[in-house]
Order: sequence, then structure tokens, then C-alpha cells
Amino acid sequence: MAEAAAGERILLCASSDLAEGGTGVAFGVVYRGEKLRAFAVRWQGQVQAYLNRCTHVWTELDYREGHFFDITGQLLVCATHGAVFEPDTGCCVGGPGRGPLTRITTTEEAGKVYWHTAALLQPQTA
Repeated sequence: MAEAAAGERILLCASSDLAEGGTGVAFGVVYRGEKLRAFAVRWQGQVQAYLNRCTHVWTELDYREGHFFDITGQLLVCATHGAVFEPDTGCCVGGPGRGPLTRITTTEEAGKVYWHTAALLQPQTA
């Protein structure tokens, strides 16, 4: 994939791939020059996406691929140290997290979910 300009939308998945409070979809990004994973989940009918990086220690949140919600399906949880985050804001509401998760802009249109690039956020290339 060629380098994307700021604000470009990138196809992520079909809308049906994101069930309310269910398994998320992970994807690769380059944030501030670093290759990282990001993820998208559905919460209260809306797609929410964040860098897959806990604000306590830079570890990925999911304990198994795509598993970002706690057992209740109400909060995003870091499997490493138990920090919990609100799915709609990314704000840390418990545990050792230090601030909110880094949000990634998404849109949903015609049964497809897109994420949007930004000046410091680009898709990974090979």
C-alpha cells in the first residue's frame, strides 16, 4: 500500500465483523514512526478505535486476539495489569492506567468500517 496522505480513509472491515461488546478487529498502524497494532470494537452501536497500547505500560490490551472487553462486555481491559477504560471515550476508569487510550477516527458507511489516517498516524506498509 502506498503511503497515505493525512485524512485518508482506509477500509478496515465489514460492519458485521464488529458485534456489540464483542470481539474486536485488530489492524496495523504506524504512529509517530512506530509500528503498532490498533483495534476497533462496537460499543452502543458505534465503532470505537484506539491504539492497542495500555497507558500504564506500553503493552497490548488483548489477552487473546481481538478480546478487548472485560467479562461483562462493558469496559475495555488491559490483560496485563487490569487497567480498565470506557469504550466510548478511552478514559481510564480503574487500575493503573495513566490517561486515556489514543483514539483513532473511524466512519461507517454502506456496511463497511473505515479508519482515518492523520499526520502522525499512517497505515503500515510491508
